[in-house]
Amino acid sequence: MIAVRSGAHYADPMKIASVACSLVLVFLSLSIRADDSLPQAFIDGNGPGWRELAEADFVNVNCAADTWSFKDGKIQCTGTPTGVLRMKEPVTNFELVVQWMHQKPGGNSGVFVWASDESIKNLHAGMHNKRLPDGIEVQILDHAFRENYEKKTGKKGEFFTTNGDVFPTGTAKLNCFEPRSPNGSRSFPRKEMSKGAGEWNHYYVRGINGEVRLWVNGEEVSGGSGAQPPSGYLCLESEGSPIEFKNLRIRLLP
Repeated sequence: MIAVRSGAHYADPMKIASVACSLVLVFLSLSIRADDSLPQAFIDGNGPGWRELAEADFVNVNCAADTWSFKDGKIQCTGTPTGVLRMKEPVTNFELVVQWMHQKPGGNSGVFVWASDESIKNLHAGMHNKRLPDGIEVQILDHAFRENYEKKTGKKGEFFTTNGDVFPTGTAKLNCFEPRSPNGSRSFPRKEMSKGAGEWNHYYVRGINGEVRLWVNGEEVSGGSGAQPPSGYLCLESEGSPIEFKNLRIRLLP
């Protein structure tokens, strides 16, 4: 082994390399931890092309007259009956931001992307005993939903999470991103970012050319590609529990 002289002592080059590598690894580890703690895409919906969505932009599809209300800049939903509030015009490529808060533990809701025109018409007409459209659901579940489900059914709640699943409903199709649910039908979030009932959460949803991606509280977690249809209505969901939405903003893309 060749030794390198350093002053009156000899330094082993292998030890020098080992120490240097250790320092580099420590530096990288600290950098990764620092980066991991920072929001990756906390988009607030302000800037060129963005606009607020208000009462005039929506149509009650199949809920009661008092299910949805607009007050003090918020959209309030009683949760009953199950159904949706849709945008008046369909969209194709878009960015959407929305904040939401479940009013009770175990709440269930969601944002539907590209809900098909046919399914919306059927809901308006009260056909097929269905209450929700065919499209891509960006789910909004409170953490207590799993506990309630397991107590009620006696089964493990393994086919869903409470941190932002993305999946197709009805006749819609989607190639779900990994990780996936056990049967592959849902894109499971890569990281648990959702807050519980009584706290505001932030969703940023981007849909481009049949690909939909979800960021929860600043970090991308789930999504899918090859959506069919790749165009349709954006809807807010009422499903059994009170929820509030605010700062709902959209930017249409080419």
